Amino acid sequence: MSSMSDSLVIAQRNLIRMSRIPEMILFGLIQPVMFVVLFTYVFGGSMKIGDSTDPDVYKNFLMAGVFAQTVTFATAGAGAGIADDMHKGLIDRFRSLPMARGAVLTGRTMADVVQTALTLTVLALVALLVGWRPGSAEPTNLGRVLSGFALLLLLGYAFTWIGALIGLSVRTPEAATSGGLIWLFPVTFISNAFVDPEQMTPWLRHIAEWNPFSATVQACRKLFGDPGVVQSDAWPMQHPVWASLIYSILIVAVFRTLAVRKYRAADG
Repeated sequence: MSSMSDSLVIAQRNLIRMSRIPEMILFGLIQPVMFVVLFTYVFGGSMKIGDSTDPDVYKNFLMAGVFAQTVTFATAGAGAGIADDMHKGLIDRFRSLPMARGAVLTGRTMADVVQTALTLTVLALVALLVGWRPGSAEPTNLGRVLSGFALLLLLGYAFTWIGALIGLSVRTPEAATSGGLIWLFPVTFISNAFVDPEQMTPWLRHIAEWNPFSATVQACRKLFGDPGVVQSDAWPMQHPVWASLIYSILIVAVFRTLAVRKYRAADG
């Protein structure tokens, strides 16, 4: 309970800091909105989903991938924020206080999830404006749609721990931002987010189908009732909701342990 209380205090501190720097939130919203608009209107008529090249089909196929990309790209911001705190000596001040060692990182990642939830809310509204309609391929309901967004937030929370580890491992916020983005591009693009994996070469398709990112995208498409659900023998594609949960929990367990250990090692 003491550790959770300390984490909530740190989370509150980070949320207050974010509210006092509105450009952080603004720029965080502009990028995913640009992805929605650009992919919808630039690639909408050229992508084949199943047997259709209808722009409306691709529009509904696309949104789960953009939502997932948005929550994972928050990883770079998490890493840069922690690296900035380290660079300015704020982490050293926290270390001098009688508080749980893991609370600093847990509080930071909790605050990042709140910001990600705000971004997802705005992005969902923009998606509705450009024509995204849950249930366009299969019947769905509000509970299933909200469950899809919950899986997205869980994935985002899991990836922020990767960002936390990167932020603790580099010397400057700029390096954390670069390090946080380099590995995200292959993870998000070698997946089922923007194209049907059936169009990939076999070895690349297998990577995409076992990608944790793809599992969440597949789960969201099923829960949202969107087109483009991948037909595959790969277990994550057949059981995407369970695969998404397992992948995200494993990522949190592994990278939280590594990040807290790195924090304590730096403390020593």
